Amino acid sequence: MTNGANAVINSLVESGVQVCFGNPGTSEMHFVAALDAVPQMRAVLCLFEGVVTGAADGYARVADRPAATLLHLGPGMANGLANLHNARRAHTPVVNIVGDHATHHHRYDAPLESDIATLGSWLQGWTRTATSTETVGQDVVDAVAASTDGAGQIATVILPADISWTSGGTVGTAVPPVPRVVPDGQVIAEVADVLTSGAKTVILIGADATRVDGLLAVSRIANATGATVLVETFPAALDRGAGVPGFDRLGYLAEAAQAQLEGTEHLVLIGTRSPVSFFAYPDKASDLVPEGAQVHTLVDIRDDVLGAVTALAGKVAAEHTATVQDRVEVDVPTGDLTLANWVQVVGAVLPENTIISDEANTSGLMLPAATAGAPRHRVLTLTGGAIGQGLPVAVGAAIAAPDRPVLALQSDGSALYTISALWTMARENLNVTTVLLNNSAYAILRMELQRVGAQSGGEKANSLLDLSRPDMDFVAISQGFGVPAVRVTTAEALATELTRAFAEEGPHLIEAMIPPLL
Repeated sequence: MTNGANAVINSLVESGVQVCFGNPGTSEMHFVAALDAVPQMRAVLCLFEGVVTGAADGYARVADRPAATLLHLGPGMANGLANLHNARRAHTPVVNIVGDHATHHHRYDAPLESDIATLGSWLQGWTRTATSTETVGQDVVDAVAASTDGAGQIATVILPADISWTSGGTVGTAVPPVPRVVPDGQVIAEVADVLTSGAKTVILIGADATRVDGLLAVSRIANATGATVLVETFPAALDRGAGVPGFDRLGYLAEAAQAQLEGTEHLVLIGTRSPVSFFAYPDKASDLVPEGAQVHTLVDIRDDVLGAVTALAGKVAAEHTATVQDRVEVDVPTGDLTLANWVQVVGAVLPENTIISDEANTSGLMLPAATAGAPRHRVLTLTGGAIGQGLPVAVGAAIAAPDRPVLALQSDGSALYTISALWTMARENLNVTTVLLNNSAYAILRMELQRVGAQSGGEKANSLLDLSRPDMDFVAISQGFGVPAVRVTTAEALATELTRAFAEEGPHLIEAMIPPLL
């Protein structure tokens, strides 16, 4: 008779979950032991729980199905919450298996005792504590179904150790997926009337509308109606490049977004939320919708976004085709690396079907323009703003798509949160090329210090935004984790090393020395 841990793993596999990213502890040892009995489950060790959760996020954004995480009690889950926050904002399906103390051990208030369920509820997803070995398999099946409900969410199963080690577990019964709904004809007709009214209209898109099929439908709508299309600021997955319709993203800075939306009379939301400023600033509005503009929702992110936009295109653009981006060959620039030319190098040498995990932050402001005419690629962005996502997401993406090159564009400050992801890249021999942009500063915070109206220039304030004294050697750090690395200071050298890294199997890191934005 199988134990609870074996039932959990087999239930995951039967539900289509084939990868488990983990950082286990004592309460999860029966789960670890049971992995050898289930060859269909790939187990990937990460050295920090923030890498575990970020990798599960990246995997699902590319594979379009959830991975599992294995986390150790409340502290382990707490360490992974920042990247689970990003996954929540991306509406990514993730299934957390969080080990807990044996049920009879709770009353002793052991050092690692904590309220795991409260941590799960913070993610605004689905959480259940397993109460018996006989039903734990069904708990897991229900969790997988919950994670893929709608656009995707975080589902957490709390697994007490005694339920894991006790015999009597069985695989859960499959749960039919909840169908995603296309808006009724009246909603589509009302939005169609807005788009064909002649008023200045902006369409803001997210979710599946930022994948190639959604983009093609949106482009047809724009060509038929004259509406302006913008992509949400941080899409979970955005298809771009040659053969794909290209649209600008809504600006991160409130002033830039307001300029893009100025004069809008109608704002149509397709799989995204109404835009707001990322932070509050003195004497500035939080709501970015222009005064007097009307907001219309075609489809909520949890419903059938692709079906909705396809239906709308059929109503207003039946005779229109999409406009796609032409392939634009770019010469490799020359000279010392700058904020402008390093992105041009990426645009010049990017391979077909690359997946870009973008956490370049201020160093990458010119990246979209530089890669617009590059070969087709997909960009995974920092959806929730919690830094330390880039390297873990690249890990998950590379495991989900081993036949595609993965490029992690990573700023120096953010990299340090989850730098141990490099070790997992080396251990799994993942085809991830990391360009680590080293400007020795938290440049984004230098900019925000000015934007919030705080008086800057003091020695203590500046010291908290500076990453020098001592300078960090990312080549040595990368090599220490087993990833070959080089440092470059010129555009020509970056192009040479990027081309070489893309051509070779396994992970590589290129430390690119660039000046800060401020």
